[in-house]
Amino acid sequence: MGGRQVLAARRLLTETLDRELPERRLADAARSVVAELGTRERLLELIAELACGEGDPEWCARLSYRHVLGFDKLLLIDGGPRHMLRAHLWHRGTGAVGEEDIHNHRSPLASYIVLGRLAMELYEVERGDGDGIAAARYEESLDQGSADWLLEPTGPARLRLTHVGQYAAGSSYALPAHTLHRAWCETDGPTVTLFLETGSERREHTDVFTAAGPHPGAVPKVPLDAEEYVGALRGLAELLRTT
Repeated sequence: MGGRQVLAARRLLTETLDRELPERRLADAARSVVAELGTRERLLELIAELACGEGDPEWCARLSYRHVLGFDKLLLIDGGPRHMLRAHLWHRGTGAVGEEDIHNHRSPLASYIVLGRLAMELYEVERGDGDGIAAARYEESLDQGSADWLLEPTGPARLRLTHVGQYAAGSSYALPAHTLHRAWCETDGPTVTLFLETGSERREHTDVFTAAGPHPGAVPKVPLDAEEYVGALRGLAELLRTT
């Protein structure tokens, strides 16, 4: 099922991303897609259709939740192993577990800032003894039984900051899967981003670095139910209309 905007978005995602491309070109293609779908008017129409029951709200709700990095993660379109389109609603100062973590991803990604502003830092791991930031390193994977986040400590590390940037509404970025980064909301009000994961081959784990002290071995992932999911979409649509 799908309304006009849902079907158009699925078509754009399929035509642009469902082909074999080198990782950097795939990330750039994903960036062009989120920039096209993330304009305030078009995203509002897409979310409004989904909030009216277009698509598959029960399935999308199962993959929507409050992320440990401090934002609401709402699945909009599930393209199977090749692409997943999500809306992220960031809240400043939520104090979530892992909010300060530096991490990478399982696949190339792109993000478009629809409302508000994000700040982002990029890092790389120092080899040998350096004077970088001391951090504890973990391998993060998903528990296949419960879908909780599992964190396996792998020892100490040092990180070097390589880039600091700010991304205001109307801007976008794309990152290869291994890029270490940290992002956070830079405004007192909420920030909304359109986020796209892509690529047919996903890494089995990601790397997480924290200087904020030890993490628990598992962090629960609590999905929304269908009613909560639709309510979150309606709230997001109202935010985009009025802000």
